[in-house]
Amino acid sequence: MLLPSKRSLLSATTAEDLQPLLPGLPDNIAQLCLSSVPPSLLFSVCRSWRRLIYSPSFPPFLCLYALLSKTDQSPLSDDEEDDPIGFFIYDPIAGSWSRLPESPPDPPIRRIIVSHPCFLSRQIAIQSVATGGRLVLLAASDDRLLPALHRPLVFHPASRRWSAGPPISTPRRWCAAGSDYGAVYLVSGVGSTYRSDVARSVERWDLRSGNWETLAPLRDGRFCREAVEAVGAAGKLWMVNVRGRGAKEGAVYNIGRDQWEEMPSGMMAGWTGPAASDDEGAGAIYVVDEGTGEVRAYEFEEDSWRLVAPAEEARKGAVAVTASKGKVCVAVCGGHAVEVFDARSGRKWVVELPSGMSVIDLHVLPRVSEGEF
Repeated sequence: MLLPSKRSLLSATTAEDLQPLLPGLPDNIAQLCLSSVPPSLLFSVCRSWRRLIYSPSFPPFLCLYALLSKTDQSPLSDDEEDDPIGFFIYDPIAGSWSRLPESPPDPPIRRIIVSHPCFLSRQIAIQSVATGGRLVLLAASDDRLLPALHRPLVFHPASRRWSAGPPISTPRRWCAAGSDYGAVYLVSGVGSTYRSDVARSVERWDLRSGNWETLAPLRDGRFCREAVEAVGAAGKLWMVNVRGRGAKEGAVYNIGRDQWEEMPSGMMAGWTGPAASDDEGAGAIYVVDEGTGEVRAYEFEEDSWRLVAPAEEARKGAVAVTASKGKVCVAVCGGHAVEVFDARSGRKWVVELPSGMSVIDLHVLPRVSEGEF
């Protein structure tokens, strides 16, 4: 049996790449026609259509972005593969994980820690948000347990590049971090040392404008005890100062009025784990109960939580959650896998992680562009 030569294989590949998208139509017209076809179908047909769905001119589909840490914290080398944490993207069309194209420019990833001998029983928090189609890294600690980030680090999927935002007036950690419609928020936290003014402070950076601005402060500093989510929904930021089922306090920031409000009692009572809003404030708030593994959605008018998914052993102690288009993504099994649950149909499936990695945080953003078609 004769095998094709390398030259003949290359010629066949080149010929396929040069074929028009749709015979008889200019490619720009063909792109308009194909843009209404689900990307999963285009991916399975031919190489030229597969290339098209990753081009900047094609409407981007959504992917799962994950901040992952190595489960084996072995000594580091200068190789990026040995960084203790990494930013990965899961392509649901190809069904595969890949690293983001570049690492953040400054500080080097290896300066950010996820564990420390002084805190053997807990992970050191790294806080990131997704807003305006971008991934923003906001707060972390270095090996001296000092704030590692003096500027937010921003990844733009369309350009495949990281950039640094404006300086944070007081770099911090153990804060409430959130986003809403293209703006990121830092609430409370601890700087290089504890200061009551920092513990009460609130700052916002609109990614479409210049610098950070100071907002109405908290009434006290009780939100610097733990790294928590400030969940944007219904024109407000919603947050509790302690994760899980323990005693906690809640606060609500009214974005339009620049003032703080009391959290409804029903919301605070049911906030028993990691929480996220669907589609950046336009949809429901979901919470994953750390004790039972239930997924619940908050009903604003009734001030109550509606059961979306029943108790599940794998979801107990959920590490992180994100949501988009009615799909809730939960870091399950201690952060070693991701469950995707469709709140509309009830269907669920599991996404396995790259070997030797576990989840720190999850987000949903548009896929990374692969260059011009």
